Amino acid sequence: MDSRTGLPVVGMVGGGQLARMTHQAAIALGQSLRVLAQTPVDGAALVAADVRYGEHTDLDALRAFAEGCDVVTFDHEHVPQEHIRTLAAEGVTLHPPADALRYAQDKRLMRERLTELGAPVPRWAPVESAGDLAVFGAEVGWPVVLKAARGGYDGRGVWIVDAEAAGPLAEELLAAGTPLIVEEKVALRRELAVQVARSPFGQVAAYPVVETVQRDGICVEVLAPAPDLDADLAVAAQQLAIDLATSLGVVGLLAVELFETADGLVVNELAMRPHNSGHWTIEGARTSQFEQHLRAVLDYPMGDTSLTAPVVVMANVLGGPEGGISIDERLHHLFAAEPGAKVHLYGKQVRPGRKIGHVTVLGDDLDDVRARAARAARWLQEGQA
Repeated sequence: MDSRTGLPVVGMVGGGQLARMTHQAAIALGQSLRVLAQTPVDGAALVAADVRYGEHTDLDALRAFAEGCDVVTFDHEHVPQEHIRTLAAEGVTLHPPADALRYAQDKRLMRERLTELGAPVPRWAPVESAGDLAVFGAEVGWPVVLKAARGGYDGRGVWIVDAEAAGPLAEELLAAGTPLIVEEKVALRRELAVQVARSPFGQVAAYPVVETVQRDGICVEVLAPAPDLDADLAVAAQQLAIDLATSLGVVGLLAVELFETADGLVVNELAMRPHNSGHWTIEGARTSQFEQHLRAVLDYPMGDTSLTAPVVVMANVLGGPEGGISIDERLHHLFAAEPGAKVHLYGKQVRPGRKIGHVTVLGDDLDDVRARAARAARWLQEGQA
């Protein structure tokens, strides 16, 4: 406990935007959020009061960081499993625990476990050689989706390959030590996501199902609730996420990325932390995903997940071309044109294509709200409407 407040100290490994927004939620709850950042210019390090510096791959740094924390959680999945298990053996409370987090860290383990549980997944196979890839492609049809089993995000570590390109790419990646799996290319109608939170007590809370819009492997837009989604399918998606959180032993947030197909739902990816598909909840839900994650890891009762408006649209802001008017000046123009837009900037250096923030717009009409959110994001990215 923090002797100044009488409230628990939560440690979050990682100093990016997820830790930054979790810190903002912690302020309202009176919590002391400690952040393990790599540099003083990390997004969370710019705003949090209790910042420690070190590498998430350094066990001694993790030990020192965890000392005095009531619970330790994560803003990314890259802490080595052996370090998490060592900390747990030494008495550190970690949520999610290692046995759960490994399924978000390793796509092969995830696919194996989901298959065992009977969850809907694409046809897939491990890839130990270029020959494995050729056999799989011949069986399910080309092109196929080749994935790095560990690491990768925002389109990195994923390759859609045809028969001609598959073999050379697989040989190159395997020679570099990249573990691989291959999946069928699913014929999807759209991509969906659903988030649930689960406490150590076992209480769960599910958010409305959302539609995520991808461009070049990066989520550019989230529509809440997912428009024109069959009510039974929405309930099925929420129940699937709850079942997975329970079966995998998740504590905290679980984001389940889904494909909607002609035959139903297919699980694409899992993340055991606050997630980009849930940023809309800061203004768009009664309890944000960041507050909910804190409630869950502290074993507090879950908050209300209902929407605060009929339609919520979140648009990611990506780094645009260099030059032009400053971000500050762009904010002046944006707020004058769209006073209802809620802006979240992450304190990142701007690079083309990099997520530097997001905007959220609420309203009653999907087309109108979507257009306003896109216009606001474009202003911040390009300096023009």
